[in-house]
Parts: sequence; C-alpha cells; structure tokens
Amino acid sequence: MRMNKRNYQKELDREIQKLEEGHVPSLLLHSCCAPCSSYVLEYLSEYFSITVFYYNPNIYPESEYRTRVQEQKRFIGSLPAKYPVSFLEGDYIPHDFYACAKGMEHLPEGGERCFACYRLRLEAAVRMAKEKGYDYFATTLSISPLKNAEKLNEIGEELAASHGVRWLPNDFKKRNGYKRSIELSREYGLYRQDYCGCIYSWKERHPEIS
Repeated sequence: MRMNKRNYQKELDREIQKLEEGHVPSLLLHSCCAPCSSYVLEYLSEYFSITVFYYNPNIYPESEYRTRVQEQKRFIGSLPAKYPVSFLEGDYIPHDFYACAKGMEHLPEGGERCFACYRLRLEAAVRMAKEKGYDYFATTLSISPLKNAEKLNEIGEELAASHGVRWLPNDFKKRNGYKRSIELSREYGLYRQDYCGCIYSWKERHPEIS
C-alpha cells in the first residue's frame, strides 16, 4: 500500500500556528546563497528571530564563496524584517566537502553525492543550534526545484532527534516560493549564480570549459 506523500508546507503551517503569542522563537537557518534565502527570510522573519548560518564548504572556487557571503550579508542588511535577522559564518574548509563526496565524484547532480552534502551542512547547523540554544533549525535548500525536499526533511528530522533541537519542516518552493525568490532577487539586484556551488556542479554546467 502506497503511503501519502507528506506536505511539508502544511506541516510548517501547523508548526507556526502552535507558536505562543508574545513569544518569538529563535531559528538557526542554514543558507546556501542570498537568492535562495530571500523569500525564506521574508516569510519566516514574520514569526522567528533568525540567524542565517552560512556554512557551505562545498562552494567552488573560493572567490565564488566570498561573493556569495557578501551578497548574503548585503541582503540581510537591506531586508525590512519584523523580527531580527543576523548573520553567522561557519568555517570554510573545502576538504570537509571533498571528504564527504569521496567515491561519488562522478555521480550526477541530485543524487547520493548531493544527499551527503545536505547531511554535511545540516550536521554543522544542528550542532551550532544545539551549542547556542536555538529553538529550531532549518535550511533554505528546499526552495530550489532541483533540491530534494523529502530527503532534506528526512535528514533534518533524524538530526533533530539525535541532538534534541527542533527541526522546522519545510518545502519553501511551495506557494510560489521559488517564483517569489526570483522576484526578490531582481528587486534587490542579487547576484544569481548559474550552478549549485560545488566543482562537480560547475563542471556539469560548463562542460565546454571543464
């Protein structure tokens, strides 16, 4: 018997409805880039005090990483938000990504290598959330039509259970979230990269160079 597919947007709605009136919970939100964070921050800053956790050792090359960091900071500084949004940068150690991707270098985008990368970044996020006492943790990654929201939530829930930090269920591409992120990117003049971030996605996007 086939189980009904979970609707993570509806689960997020229910989680928000449960929030106590007068209390603003804290959220550590992993972000991969400013464009992907744009709609998510516009949406969730109505309910949470957010720290954007920028941990992405997968991004290649370092100059691309630095560009994305600056754009993320610039967007946070420009966005009118009901509740505070701050920025926290994780360590940029590309070796950590290459170690987790070892043996999967030639797999296509969207498969097991990407799932390992999800886990690498979400593990760092949940550890940081635990260490600093955040109420919730989540990631902006599910806003992309190319990212597997079911897998992201599966990993997030597993890590939440093992670390004792609540995972905020999400599928931010729903309700035209991805479309809104494009609108906001244009409105704020955000730099939009043409590949996910790692050297393997860069090579896939630019076969004529690689």
